[in-house]
Amino acid sequence: MVELVRFFSAYAPLVYLVLAVGVLFAIRGLAQALSERKKAIFGLEREISFGRVRQAAAVLTVVLLLALGELILQAFVAPGLPAASMLATPTLDLLTVPTSTLPPFLASGSEVPAPTATAETSGCIPGQILITAPKPGETISGSIVIMGTADIPNFGFYKYEFAPAGSENWSTILAGRKVVRDGKIGDWDTSQLASGDYLLRLVVTDNQGNALPACVVPVRISGQ
Repeated sequence: MVELVRFFSAYAPLVYLVLAVGVLFAIRGLAQALSERKKAIFGLEREISFGRVRQAAAVLTVVLLLALGELILQAFVAPGLPAASMLATPTLDLLTVPTSTLPPFLASGSEVPAPTATAETSGCIPGQILITAPKPGETISGSIVIMGTADIPNFGFYKYEFAPAGSENWSTILAGRKVVRDGKIGDWDTSQLASGDYLLRLVVTDNQGNALPACVVPVRISGQ
């Protein structure tokens, strides 16, 4: 359903053009049918012409209803959908683990060439955008559960990402479409990452596509 709304919203000018042509043909057909009905003399001829008038009127009504439906969809339905649902292709599957290959320096067994992370958070807003676990500066390993809050006005979706400390090369771990209040944000399997200092961030976006400042938490991954 969302895909249909996105399609008809994106190609609204083309849809209106096709419907306008349809209206012109329908009006022309109705005018011809009315003209034939006026010229009809015999009963059978009148009956046939009257049937054509009804058919032409029905076609015109259908085309006008389609135009009205397109107008309602574009003006009222599409703006009410979450922004994440209206993203243009290529679409990011927010509920799957990214399959991209890790950069060589992130492979397990090698050290991350990054400065030591300080145990301080940034951008976190209690009650709205917050990571409560892992704690800042905590040493983690294997698969962990990320806890926190993703609850902003006009909530759209959230995603959580990681990057080596001192780097802006963020990699998406997972994302979600439901509000989380002091609960489980998601899981993070760190077993394939090299030991070292990393940054974990939570990004929350509203239903208009506006991303708020991310909550960033420094952590240390240990391969042991």
